[in-house]
Amino acid sequence: MTTAAPTPGLAYKIAVLVFLQNPAGEHLLLLRAKPPNIGIWSPIGGKLETALGESPFECAVREIHEESGLAVAAADLHLFAMIAEKAYEGDAHWLLFLFHCRKPIPSLPADMGEGRFGFFSREAIAGLPIPETDRNADCAPGRPVRVEIEEITPP
Repeated sequence: MTTAAPTPGLAYKIAVLVFLQNPAGEHLLLLRAKPPNIGIWSPIGGKLETALGESPFECAVREIHEESGLAVAAADLHLFAMIAEKAYEGDAHWLLFLFHCRKPIPSLPADMGEGRFGFFSREAIAGLPIPETDRNADCAPGRPVRVEIEEITPP
């Protein structure tokens, strides 16, 4: 873990990323149509409604339903990592909670304003444009739980 001096003027934003799979074990990714990850494939996710006191689990349940239409419970989610990104794109600090959804998503969700969806094998993901921090996320079932706390700091 790298430690950096505080970056004045930038607040933390708190968000979740949720890794879902279909029954064949392919990962659901969204080709983002809006910043900050426009043109990049990433899992379902979004910012916590901090003014409402929303927890990371509640946010993950909400984002899954909003973006995919799949109804899940907090018990369907496994929190497996947290990532802190300092001064991401010079805009904000981010604290990201990464979840694996144990409930399979049966079909590809419809395209929406946030982007379009696709299912990908782990091998296919290696060739996609994805956020660098997502490459470190390992939520494969059957593997030992590996908790990583990662802090990304600007050069």
